[in-house]
Amino acid sequence: MLVSTTYSNLINRCILLLCILIYPMIGLQSQTPGKMVLIKTTMGDIKITLYEETPLHAENFIKLVEEGFYDKQFFHRVINNFMIQAGDPDTRTAQSGQRVGSGGPGYTIPAEFNPLLYHKKGAIAAARQGDQVNPQRSSSGSQFYIVQGTVLTEAQLKQMEAQNMHIAFTSEQIKTYTTIGGTPHLDYAYTVFGEVVEGMDVVENIAAVQTDALDRPLKDIKFTMEIVD
Repeated sequence: MLVSTTYSNLINRCILLLCILIYPMIGLQSQTPGKMVLIKTTMGDIKITLYEETPLHAENFIKLVEEGFYDKQFFHRVINNFMIQAGDPDTRTAQSGQRVGSGGPGYTIPAEFNPLLYHKKGAIAAARQGDQVNPQRSSSGSQFYIVQGTVLTEAQLKQMEAQNMHIAFTSEQIKTYTTIGGTPHLDYAYTVFGEVVEGMDVVENIAAVQTDALDRPLKDIKFTMEIVD
């Protein structure tokens, strides 16, 4: 189960228009931090918060953490200047060089797109299967990724708008993507449900490790998780 770097522009535009209708008071709202989770990796700790605006994803993530579902897994897909991905239970027993990334808990979660929640650097989002087999864009029940991304120019963002790859960026999004960066081409195609609040340097270090042809780190980066509030 991979994070795709391509998507259907037509479906995206329909979803974005629906988001605008659902959230007419966008200028008066903001992300609401919820539960905090500590990801304890072999390269350091990452603390994340889950958003209250995405209750299905947040509640499911908390349930899996409390059950120990994520313990002793490793980050199975790492692409520098893009993201780091984990959540496949098959990684617990995977041998060196083995292809992983298709495992999960056996269910999916309905998408919870929200125009306030986008792919800024440090965002936590759910991986999913591609549009051809998953037109509803339902999320994996367990796989997630942490955005590293890159810093873009305002001209690049305007070009995305002109090519119908993104609706008009808000002033907040423009400021964010041109300062801290992110992966705006994934906006509203994958559910963003949290963000890193501490340990972004650890994310950067993980993103920089050597990987094989399958984007799997040559040395496993294992982790466990716990609720910290």
